[in-house]
Amino acid sequence: MEKVITLKKLLRELKGRGKKVVFTNGCFDIIHAGHVRYLKKAKALGDMLIIGLNSDSSVRKIKGEGRPIVNQKDRAEVLSSLAPVDYVVIFGGPTPIKLVEAIRPDILVKGADWKKGEIVGEGLVRSYGGRVSRIKLARGRSTTDIIRRIIRLHKR
Repeated sequence: MEKVITLKKLLRELKGRGKKVVFTNGCFDIIHAGHVRYLKKAKALGDMLIIGLNSDSSVRKIKGEGRPIVNQKDRAEVLSSLAPVDYVVIFGGPTPIKLVEAIRPDILVKGADWKKGEIVGEGLVRSYGGRVSRIKLARGRSTTDIIRRIIRLHKR
């Protein structure tokens, strides 16, 4: 089964399946244990987990020059190999709102670092009876933390 697919193909796959769809999105640059724990918790909320993956240009706009560390093709390949992940769709916009509108997930998931009212698409998801879930992040486990540690080691 192909896991890294276009939105058009994904919508064909979802049609008539009758499964509880969970959607989350992010950069997922330098995949680490925090990501894996987050994705396991997200998958446990439904039957199918779909990841909206920020494209390289999208990551640069959000995180700045020098990011992502890992290109979108490689990030998508690593993400799609993780057991909780059913599909990965790369998006280039500043937010995943077009994916949320098209997929209409039953559950929209983000990390608990996102406050209620800040999550892109939450109003839409709630408007059709879906729900929004915020998952507590693994403390001290982030791509930024890893990069900072590498920089500190490099300066020694």
